[in-house]
Amino acid sequence: MNAGILGVGKYLPEKVVTNFDLEKTVDTSDEWIRTRTGIEERRIADGSIDTSDMAYEAAVQALKDASVTAEEIDLILVATVTPDKAFPSVACIIQDRLGARNAAAMDISAACAGFTYGIVTASQFIKSGDYRHILVVGVEKLSKITDWNDRNTAVLFGDGAGAVMMGEVGEDKGILSFELGSDGSGGKHLEKATEFITMNGREVFKFAVRQMGESSLNVLKKAGLTKEDVNFLIPHQANIRIMEASRQRLELPVEKMSKVIHKYGNTSSASIPIALCEEVEAGKIKDGDLIILVGFGAGLTWGAAAIRWGK
Repeated sequence: MNAGILGVGKYLPEKVVTNFDLEKTVDTSDEWIRTRTGIEERRIADGSIDTSDMAYEAAVQALKDASVTAEEIDLILVATVTPDKAFPSVACIIQDRLGARNAAAMDISAACAGFTYGIVTASQFIKSGDYRHILVVGVEKLSKITDWNDRNTAVLFGDGAGAVMMGEVGEDKGILSFELGSDGSGGKHLEKATEFITMNGREVFKFAVRQMGESSLNVLKKAGLTKEDVNFLIPHQANIRIMEASRQRLELPVEKMSKVIHKYGNTSSASIPIALCEEVEAGKIKDGDLIILVGFGAGLTWGAAAIRWGK
């Protein structure tokens, strides 16, 4: 039994904060941010919108796209490091709002790699035959743990949610291979030890450039495929230079890599599903395409998956 993606959805808050807006509050410039990160603007949720609200909206879209009812969901997995509160989990909150009365629910904490951890976990339940439909959501309200006076981090992050409905797919479709990993010794380089995110940008950059490329190649090897087989790359939208390094390792043309970082910034666990949803809606990902999802995050964590698109 193969596990794949049946439907996609996303949610972005309406409020847009541009680089020019940030110039007014921190010592930075639009040119500096764009050339070093690729970010031009990001979405920020106001006080009336919490993490579960964004997760719910993205989930509703994914359910509709997959033609699956809430009652048919067996499990809800929410990847987030910014829950509404310590407990109950965001997964439990949206389980209630969706009316998914038959679903188990839990959150996953793997930071920016969380969505990849989520879809891999879901695939194991589906392949075992125990569950048929699993909702996986990546969602963050990073604005509430960002120090807007810290120019090293204030320019990077945004809020948003992306969701997928997973289930059984055809014999040659779905997740073909995956890689998950962690290196806790590097946790100090990206953490929330106090009220806000702190980051050693140089160390995180070096780790990400190496690991994103290696993980992409590793999942291809595990699936018995080569770089020439890849149709589309969807990397974690953290930094355009890191993303470009991954693309170059796969020797893909520019148009074969998803890029939404300029619009949304780094939305952590939401970035890959948001990008995936946008590319599917734009018709850039077609039935039978081989796509690579790859991300890294605090922990340090990383994850990648090779997916043959289609049902």
